[in-house]
Amino acid sequence: MDGQLGNSGENSVVPSLIDQFLELASLHLSTDELETKDKATHKVCAVKAGGMMSLAIDNHGALWMWGNCPQQSSGSEGGWSFVSTFTPIPVPDFYGHIVVKVACGNEHVVALVSVGETHKGDDLVCYSWGNNTRGQLGLGDREGRLHPEIIETFNKDSPWAVYGVACGAFHTALLVHRKSSNNTLESICWTFGLGDNGQLGHGTTESALVPQPVKELPQSVYLVSVDCGLFHTSVVSSAGEVWSWGMEKGLGLCPDASFTGTEAGDALSPLLISGPHGPKFQGPIQVACGAAHTILVAHDGYNLWSWGRGRSGVLGNGKTIDCFAPSVVLWPPLKEDFKQEELKSATKAENIEKKSSEGDTETDERLASTMEEMKLLRSKLSTVERYASILHGSIFGKPFEEQDIPISLQNSGTFDIAREWDNMLESADRSKLLRLESFYRSMLSDVKDKLMKKRIQEIIKECLRSDSTTTGN
Repeated sequence: MDGQLGNSGENSVVPSLIDQFLELASLHLSTDELETKDKATHKVCAVKAGGMMSLAIDNHGALWMWGNCPQQSSGSEGGWSFVSTFTPIPVPDFYGHIVVKVACGNEHVVALVSVGETHKGDDLVCYSWGNNTRGQLGLGDREGRLHPEIIETFNKDSPWAVYGVACGAFHTALLVHRKSSNNTLESICWTFGLGDNGQLGHGTTESALVPQPVKELPQSVYLVSVDCGLFHTSVVSSAGEVWSWGMEKGLGLCPDASFTGTEAGDALSPLLISGPHGPKFQGPIQVACGAAHTILVAHDGYNLWSWGRGRSGVLGNGKTIDCFAPSVVLWPPLKEDFKQEELKSATKAENIEKKSSEGDTETDERLASTMEEMKLLRSKLSTVERYASILHGSIFGKPFEEQDIPISLQNSGTFDIAREWDNMLESADRSKLLRLESFYRSMLSDVKDKLMKKRIQEIIKECLRSDSTTTGN
């Protein structure tokens, strides 16, 4: 409706091609270059979507935007407003520079742009423009900007090099490191804008008109990714540590979510998110935030974890309830796992048959068969782990971890359920016992309801049989 799809302005329930990009030429190419350069070399390298706008960076470093775009008001000197733009338009302010990264909130944009005509190392400057009612542009005031303006904290002479950017609805987060530092494993997150729910991580609910560092994050870590939800922020380090802050303990849950008790409330400072095997996730790649949930890509892209509001199944864990701790995303689907493994096994078998001599064929086939069995067992084990995590999370309110395995089972391979249950209750604190009581009270109520329904059905059947017999006589 406001043009953020980049087509005719109509809503679309299926993906629609943005035809404009088929005909566009980069701002960095002269007329002569355009005549000789193949249009096929002009392509989109990165995209971002905000509340009411969309942006794209092409392979020549030009920035395009569509949707609600800031434009000069006709007949008003210096005045401007947001105008619905149905097809991509270029941002001419960066002509002669390379736009490397961009992010946008509801109505503000922040971009990392090269100082010169080429991008070299730490030469990025941070620009912002658009709506600024909450200070989300980081320019020291609340005045909106029609054109991009440099955030002075991160200008070309700044000792800080910016390498990551993310925007929430009304706040902004940046990842930086010192230009002169020899320690490449050290970085800092800076935030500014709306702080009502602690989404800035400064320990208060005050908004910030200029960038301020999130001081309670460890200094000796390298942050590889940052993202913002509507009112929460998350970062992940190269070592696999994830921190979140903002609305509802940094989970991003909305106020009407079923998260109550002493653990409820906004996180004004970073909270370390505990994973399935402790406070670190193996092979972290990226963290991404939705309006009220968070997704982590880990294990070098082979595993996904999610937490936050679970409505409409956005967490991908097979449930629609809110999740207060990371849960495994059921991806890829198990059937697809088997199909892929069958295809890989078949390909391996063909290659083995072609490459192996007659004397080695039997050994290679056994090896291939063993590998296939191991993959099948691994897939089954993954299914069991998912089931255990879901069941454990439902009972205890947190994912299953290695330390949760009973001592008797770890040491002897046998499990005395009565004794372990008694030990668990004995060591549990009051909040854990209250959670267990609530869970089992709810479960008992559900069981009683089912029994009552079945008994009513039996009584109805008996009455119907009795009436039938009376009628027959």
